[in-house]
Amino acid sequence: MDPTSDQLISVGLVFGLMMLSAVRGMLNRSGLIAAAIIGLPVSLFGHWTWLTILISFLAVGSLATLWKYEEKAALRVAEENKGARGWKNVMANGGVASIVAVINFILDQPDWAYLAACASISVAASDTLASEIGSLDSRTRSIINLEAVPAGTNGGMSVTGTFAALAGAALIGFLSVSLSSITDVEIPLLTLMIAVTAIGWLGCQVDSILGALLENRGLIGKHSVNFLATLSGALIAILFDAAFL
Repeated sequence: MDPTSDQLISVGLVFGLMMLSAVRGMLNRSGLIAAAIIGLPVSLFGHWTWLTILISFLAVGSLATLWKYEEKAALRVAEENKGARGWKNVMANGGVASIVAVINFILDQPDWAYLAACASISVAASDTLASEIGSLDSRTRSIINLEAVPAGTNGGMSVTGTFAALAGAALIGFLSVSLSSITDVEIPLLTLMIAVTAIGWLGCQVDSILGALLENRGLIGKHSVNFLATLSGALIAILFDAAFL
């Protein structure tokens, strides 16, 4: 596919993302603006396949948010505004992918850049599904000391949430493998699947640790925790590429 076609697909995907998000109520007004700011560099400086994976995460995350929303709202663990994300949420979950895309444009390193971008999105998907699905599991324990804590507690982990986190990471791993042939990525498919899935799940645990140690103490906010967790996913991916690929 020639570069012009890639660019047209990229712009079309960003427009489609904004239209779909507006119609389905996945993003509020600030979230739509942020989606454009994030989406364009991800697709133009990275590749439109990167944005496809990011959009897939947004769609699955929105569905998970609406799952048993009333029950989560009653426990005060549900996202506000029926799950319509704002700019902070968009930047927290997609900001790292856009940074990786810019670096990829400058350095032209498609293999580790694709892996890093997919890994960061995998962390976001893993954490979102763990939070939205695991927040109703009463078998929740602190990741720091394994003491029982209320469902939905920052830094809490549950059986349901752990499996949901793995499912979210595996979904992004599958999408990463499915779309890798369209780009110039030469990472073996099985290696790519395992790496993106494993890093996504590990990044979710990083999110929980940061939540328990920093967010619960009021040192940083939820979105800062999400951003640092996705950043950890990208950094782990770069280290993995340097060591094994």
